[in-house]
Formats: sequence, C-alpha cells, structure tokens
Amino acid sequence: MAVMRSIFYVPANNPKFIEKAPEIPADIITLDLEDAVPPSEKETARKAAAEAIAKWKGGLNALVYVRINNWETGLTNDDLESIVLPGLDGVTLAKTGCAADVQRLEWKLEELEARRGIPIGTVKISMLLETAKGIQNAGDCCLASKRNVNAIFGAVDYCRDMRVKITSEAVEQWYGRAKVAVACRTAGLVAIDAPFVAFQDIPAFERNVADGKQMGYEGRMIIHPSQVEPSNRLYAPSPEDVEWATGVVKVFEEEGLAKGKAAVSYNGKMVDTPVYLNALDIMNAHKEIQEKEASKK
Repeated sequence: MAVMRSIFYVPANNPKFIEKAPEIPADIITLDLEDAVPPSEKETARKAAAEAIAKWKGGLNALVYVRINNWETGLTNDDLESIVLPGLDGVTLAKTGCAADVQRLEWKLEELEARRGIPIGTVKISMLLETAKGIQNAGDCCLASKRNVNAIFGAVDYCRDMRVKITSEAVEQWYGRAKVAVACRTAGLVAIDAPFVAFQDIPAFERNVADGKQMGYEGRMIIHPSQVEPSNRLYAPSPEDVEWATGVVKVFEEEGLAKGKAAVSYNGKMVDTPVYLNALDIMNAHKEIQEKEASKK
C-alpha cells in the first residue's frame, strides 16, 4: 500500500497552482475537477489536468490523482474521458453514495484503460464519503472494488448534508468520521481524514490529527501547503514509537516465538501476539516512509 500521509488538492483550472504543485512534498497530488472549479471552467480544467498528467508522467515524487465529479452531475464521463491517461495513478470519486457508484466507475476505468493501452487495473479508486448516504453505505462502498485504495471522510459536505455547523472541535463529525475509519479497516484500505478548514491554526490541526489517528486514520486531505509538513510528520511513526516497536519485535521473536511462548514481558508490560503485530505494522510503515523519503534525495 502506498504511503498516503498527505493528499494535497490543486484546482485544475489554476495554472499557477499547477505549476507549483511539484514543489509540494505531499504523498499524493490531486488535481481537482469538482468543487474547486466553477461550472464555466470545467472543460478548461479537464484540459489543464490532462496536460499536467502528461507533463508529470513518472517525474514526481508524489502519486497523481484527479478528483472527478459525482455521477449525479452528468459530468463524470467527460471527466474520465479527458484524464484517464498514462501517468494517472488514481481518481477520487466525489460524493460516493453507494457501491454501485464505485462499480460503475470501475467498469468505465477498465474500458478506458483497454481502449488506451493502459494495463488493466493501473488507475486506482479513492472515494470521498461526504454525504449521509455515503456514510450510511461506507462499508459496502469500501468493499465494492479491488481498485479501491482509500476512502476520504468529507466533513464539510457531511456537515452541510446533516444541517449542522462544522467546528474545529469536530464533535459533530464523530459518527461519520468513526464509521469511515472502520469501513476502511474492514476492506483493508487507508482511511484519509477530512480537510481541516482552519488552515492557519496549526496547533488545532495537530490536535485534530491526533484525534483522528486514534480512530484509525493514516493520512489527511490537505487544502493548504502549510498543512503538508505537519501531516507528513504526524502520520509517520514517531522515533519513540519506532524504538518501542523495534524492542517489542526483538523480545517477542527471541524470547517468545523462539522458545514456544506467545507472551513475554517488555519494559514491565505484557507483550502478546496482537501487540507484536502492532509493532510490526509500525516498523513496516516506518520502512515504507523511509524508502519514500530516500527516493526524493
């Protein structure tokens, strides 16, 4: 699974932002054809996105995704026809409402890949779960396609749909946020947390990230460059966590597994199989991030 600590959104109708996007150290750069683009600019944005994908092909340290409009708009097919090209790593379906939305997208991607000589399965699917319907059907959506790699909790649209005020404390988001995280884990996907709209308040952003991590979120949808560095840092295992995990794995394997035991003591605490597996997850995530960072140098 690719590292997805930070997913930075770029309005595809803004040439200045597209030009600067390769300088942003995000794990995924997403060219936006949806909410950031007014109706009169949709076709311009499609052409600009296609040009960027062709220009960046294989040349970024980030994956390249495009957020496409949801099926109900009637714009989705035109979006896909324009941007499913060599160099595109994935698409994010806005306002995903049910499994059929995902399956329809899977079918269209396969048809376009076959037509354009792209290996079948190349373009992955990311889902924005941001409506009451999408949250209610989150589990089915996450299991709907083998192309699925992540689901993003869309707090702004979710709160609007629920007719509640969005706040930095995020109490009103708790149910939807938790349900998306559980749905992702059920399907083996990466849970991506919602954009944090108070982008100038980095301490509040960091507190919000910490809350989301405790729910199972492993990355963030980013709306401002200032949030990329803290997102990359906070969604990576801390040095303390890596040190702990390394010690747990060593002790469990040498004093536990090698001696036929499934429970050992480490730093005064009991370590059994679930704790060992958690430590392995931390070490694997650390290794993957280290490899990614090394490739940037």
